[in-house]
Amino acid sequence: MSDEDIEAVREARAPGVPGTRAMVLHPDIRSAPGRREPQAALAEAVALAAALPGLEIVGAEVVGLPRAQPGRLFGKGKLAELKARIAAAEVELVLVDGPVTPVQQRNLEKDWGVKLLDRTGLILEIFADRARTREGVLQVELAALSYQRTRLVRAWTHLERQRGGLGFVGGPGETQIEADRRAIDEQMVRLRRQLEKVVKTRGLHRAARARVPWPVVALVGYTNAGKSTLFNRLTGAEVMAKDLLFATLDPTMRAIALPGGAKAILSDTVGFISDLPPQLVAAFRATLEEVLAADVILHVRDIAHAQTEEQAADVRRILGELGVDEATPLIEVWNKTDLLAAEDAAACAAQAGRREDVVAVSARTGAGVEALLARVVASLGEERLRQELHLPFTAGRARAWLHDQGVVEAEREDEDGHHLTVFWTPRQAHRFRAL
Repeated sequence: MSDEDIEAVREARAPGVPGTRAMVLHPDIRSAPGRREPQAALAEAVALAAALPGLEIVGAEVVGLPRAQPGRLFGKGKLAELKARIAAAEVELVLVDGPVTPVQQRNLEKDWGVKLLDRTGLILEIFADRARTREGVLQVELAALSYQRTRLVRAWTHLERQRGGLGFVGGPGETQIEADRRAIDEQMVRLRRQLEKVVKTRGLHRAARARVPWPVVALVGYTNAGKSTLFNRLTGAEVMAKDLLFATLDPTMRAIALPGGAKAILSDTVGFISDLPPQLVAAFRATLEEVLAADVILHVRDIAHAQTEEQAADVRRILGELGVDEATPLIEVWNKTDLLAAEDAAACAAQAGRREDVVAVSARTGAGVEALLARVVASLGEERLRQELHLPFTAGRARAWLHDQGVVEAEREDEDGHHLTVFWTPRQAHRFRAL
């Protein structure tokens, strides 16, 4: 299968045809670990569906299940009931808010006569629609192929055919599914090589920023928490900011002025979401390295959202999976206070005022932004420490970085190498070790 064949398959599975009638189902499996509040989960699934252009949502419901059926996810009675509703509403696409195995997907599509996407597939479609930079496109393509590779069982109808072999190694020849899987593997290798070049460029940019003594402040948070609105408020930029899940996909960086005249680099990143597909976490690791290299992390929360605590827990879990250093200062930004009732807003501000790691703001109105910037400055203003370092003559890059940072107080040279006295912050020490 050629690259053109893979592209044709990818286009064939894309549901975003104008006017596509879609139904959203949230399977509420009572025996599932980490079960989410069903109505809130359904609302988020509908918002995800609305984020994909061309879909007309004609139905959405929670489907209660004692357990998932291995072959078709739903039991016989529920299957028939849903089939009748799907037919009556003339649904063309069913979106299942949860994992669906390849076998379940094939069987459900056959039973209902519609296309079906699970949560991972839907998020991949949204990311594919939003990617604009070369890096973003490559990352989405890699994640999509990784996901697609596991679903060859239903992607083609000719998978049981076999290609004839010459008989040199015995056996009936290579099956079509093996050939297709190999073609996808080869395409993934090519994508990874292209992505490595982009990652090297990003690494060079990061190294260049490291030579400029400007700290990096990274915005992270659940999707639609208001990160891009806050980014625009702080930088004066015009990054796309809409009431839409995953409005921002490609990372954006701008310089900002801090109180006192200091400068910093502000980074806006892709939003997180519960059950974020592992393929996307892996593919976007290069982009999310900006968070790992940050000097301060701003965790933007939609404090007016009914599930704000659950969303915050999801963000913290993903940050942990990424390997964010616990020593990196993290400030919770309780955003969208303008959407709270007056008494709730006052209580929120009072609670935030009692904590050193929380600031209540409204990115839309600008309330609390000055206090947030002051808190960032305080987080960056660590006490300096004096240390002695020994560098071999081969560590020219590390020595140059120390001088570029302006932390070298004294230096002498002997037959063992360079002996330096440095006066630096713990943040600079951490960045030096990361070199």
